[in-house]
Amino acid sequence: MREPTAVFVQADLSDGLATAVRSGTTWSAAGAEVSWNDGSVEVTATAISRVALRWTSKLPADALILGDAWERSYGDLQWRHVQPERLLPWYFLVHDPQTGSTTGAGVDVQPNAFCSWTVDADGFTLWLDLRNGGGPAHLRGRTLTAATVRLFKESGTPWQTLNAAVATMSTRLPARPEPAPVVGANNWYYAYGENFDEKAVLQDATTIVELADGHPVKPFSVVDDGWYPGGVCSGGPWDRGTPGVFDDMAGTAAAIKAIGARPGLWFRPLLVREPGSFASKGPHDKPGRALDPSYPEVVDGIRADLERFRSWGFELVKHDFSTYDVFGAFGPAMGSRLTRGGWQLHDTSRTTAEIVLAFYREIRAAASDVVLIGCNTVGHLAAGLVDVQRTGDDTSGRDWERTRKMGVNTLAFRLPQHNRFFTVDADCVPCTPQTPWELNERFLDLVARSGTALFLSIDPAARTERSDQALRNGIHLALSGGAAAGVEPTDWLVNTTPNAWRAGDEALHYDWSRPWGADPTAN
Repeated sequence: MREPTAVFVQADLSDGLATAVRSGTTWSAAGAEVSWNDGSVEVTATAISRVALRWTSKLPADALILGDAWERSYGDLQWRHVQPERLLPWYFLVHDPQTGSTTGAGVDVQPNAFCSWTVDADGFTLWLDLRNGGGPAHLRGRTLTAATVRLFKESGTPWQTLNAAVATMSTRLPARPEPAPVVGANNWYYAYGENFDEKAVLQDATTIVELADGHPVKPFSVVDDGWYPGGVCSGGPWDRGTPGVFDDMAGTAAAIKAIGARPGLWFRPLLVREPGSFASKGPHDKPGRALDPSYPEVVDGIRADLERFRSWGFELVKHDFSTYDVFGAFGPAMGSRLTRGGWQLHDTSRTTAEIVLAFYREIRAAASDVVLIGCNTVGHLAAGLVDVQRTGDDTSGRDWERTRKMGVNTLAFRLPQHNRFFTVDADCVPCTPQTPWELNERFLDLVARSGTALFLSIDPAARTERSDQALRNGIHLALSGGAAAGVEPTDWLVNTTPNAWRAGDEALHYDWSRPWGADPTAN
């Protein structure tokens, strides 16, 4: 493991980066010490905002560079020529088109810092964001293991190297039990949280069981947003369903089971409908209602929510929006600063990464054997703490362009994380009157072959003999674990939504475009 060439420290964002002075394997500056032990980076400080570790290394001419994303991707994952200021969260790869070699670097999952990289012609830099909210973390002399760095050697093709890199970054996670295929119905992309009731939920369960056609692996049927009082995305408490619509959530779960599906439920753990005592001081479009997960009382409440969902009989829980509710922004807007400055979380003695990681661990412990889906969760922190991770932004039952841009891109570029960090979920395949079935059918085929999670939003009004047959085929393949050799994008170096794929020895081609191509005005 090659030591960094230089180290820089920033105690407060109002200060500049100070060059650290080296003594053995320790660098000191701005009242902080940074030590390096075979890739493990430890920081001892009173107050700290950022640490930068720099490696000098000439970049190959015409190199292509790939990075990851803070949470979900937004159709923006891609190989790109050198851009020195480009933020590369968690890991990066460099591919040399002249020699065909691919190398890179990253950090182990579950670090105690938000870690990103930049790459330029003369080297690469690891940026450790150690802040608490929008200000420095007050470690008070504590020594923090911020991250463990991995340098990736060439492991064949770029695809093989990324797979090996992801495996390397997850070696410290407990071995995952052989995951059962995750397949099911989710009503969001035809209901969008409105005008649905228990009858509609049970119809979804009936539909997915019918289309599973007796497969021995039971599908899920997920009640997404809109089941509780207050309206879509309005927040907790999560102790009852909407009166007159979902009067008995335990009864709803039992009815889904009686039909032959496994019941699932959505919730937003860090938002409440009325301002309270444990609100975050961070930026938010619903001030006073976003909860601060560094309060023990907030964690106690979330633990009680999960115990309640289990007591109702739900076997899957999807927790959503927590990154937005902590930072006040979704991934692309987080950028290099993550959040607006000038505020801090209640417990200022821990980094934001430590607090988010502890929050995920509490949810995992409280969920027990419930299947957990993380949505708008930070993938590198949630790895090993969710069973399923929504790796891309929303597909759509109203606009095919969103499904093409978000769903295909995240599947292509984050598929190596599947069954290493978690089960990858590229989001739902819609079957709705507003979207072209011939294109949705292609996305269904690809997701089913991949062996990743397959959720379907099936509007009863859109079902036809053709769609039902394709749905049966796709669901059966997905419940059986997908194609034996999985799938691999073969034009991903030059295409953000690959058309060319391979499943074992079989070459696949998917045309994702409408007759006019991709509509640049679509959302």
